[in-house]
Amino acid sequence: MTTPHDPTPLSDDALRWQLRALRQDTPPSRDLWPDIAAKLAAAPAPTVAPVRPHRRVAPFALAASVLLAVTMTWQLQRTPEGDALIQREAAAMTRDYTGALAQMDAQAKASADYAPALHALDQSAAEIRHAIATDPQARFLLDQLRRTYARRLALTQRAVMT
Repeated sequence: MTTPHDPTPLSDDALRWQLRALRQDTPPSRDLWPDIAAKLAAAPAPTVAPVRPHRRVAPFALAASVLLAVTMTWQLQRTPEGDALIQREAAAMTRDYTGALAQMDAQAKASADYAPALHALDQSAAEIRHAIATDPQARFLLDQLRRTYARRLALTQRAVMT
């Protein structure tokens, strides 16, 4: 540290000693505790809310717990109906698209440009149907089958129009 009167810099140790010399603990001129005690005594006591007995809530809490346990047990023991539902939806979708495609397929297959793509989409649909049969709870497979059939129908329509 350089001051205007002393151009020589101070070392770290010298600076530390000077900073320690500046620190002085000064006690208060009088005892502060009597004033603090008087203010605490003069302050109004906080009001405490009356404690309500929890006996009225206990039967309702017990009933809610029993209801929750019964509901969870019932839900876990139910047979999953989603298996048959997804398979039925996939079968209905296949029937609908097969019927729609049957009318245009003869004309679309005549176009050699679209035949490989149509075959690939048919193969994909068959693989998705097999996956649904393997894992009937996979709802995303039903959405994938729907998208595949929509692409197949759009490509068939394009092949018929050209």
